[in-house]
Amino acid sequence: MQENINSKPQDRRRFLSLAAAGGAGLAALAARPAGAEGAKEVQAAEDLMREHGVLRRALLVYRAAAARLRHDPRTVPADALLKTAQMFRSFGEDYHERKIEEVFIFPAVRKLKQPAAAYPDVLQQQHDRGRALNDYVMSVTRNGRIAGAAVAPLARALDAFELMYEHHTAREDTIVFIAWKDSLSDKAYKEMSEKFEDIEKQTFGHDGFEDAVRQISAAESRLELSDISQFTMAA
Repeated sequence: MQENINSKPQDRRRFLSLAAAGGAGLAALAARPAGAEGAKEVQAAEDLMREHGVLRRALLVYRAAAARLRHDPRTVPADALLKTAQMFRSFGEDYHERKIEEVFIFPAVRKLKQPAAAYPDVLQQQHDRGRALNDYVMSVTRNGRIAGAAVAPLARALDAFELMYEHHTAREDTIVFIAWKDSLSDKAYKEMSEKFEDIEKQTFGHDGFEDAVRQISAAESRLELSDISQFTMAA
């Protein structure tokens, strides 16, 4: 993985020298698509936060579904809600939470002598509650329809989960992940970035993030959420 060019003065000088000597070559590298040879590597904190981005898109599906369940349950495609919960389970819970946060992030942050150390226990409880919620979502959507008796409790559960997880991910992104990263040396952080990448490939056999993006994009399409211009505030 690449070193952070902003981390040390000598690194910045070296980068500027290279840019002056071969600006055209650097520009060509920058233009390459993600995954191409020479593409920029994603380091650990960025990887964790972009994974949260996918999960937040799932929350927006849940939010839209909850509102539609209250207004007209027939407008909620049960299969899209099921696939969203399944993606959240495989990518969010079984990989991001169980294999990364709960193994590497939470234990390290608990040992820190700073306020961030108070968060992992609460975050773990919220992981457990989220898994129960997704069990419920999958159970009431598995048959391709949402029974009338499940409409109101499902809407309430989706709203509660969204509220919990928005606060959850916001604290992780702005407090917990930062405290964890700051506690590591440059060398250790680079090693953890590589370890996370290896775990992702071992888990999914390929880029799990890109696969999760495709899955949530399909769910958004089913609920007609793909065009973000519809959410622009009125002037």
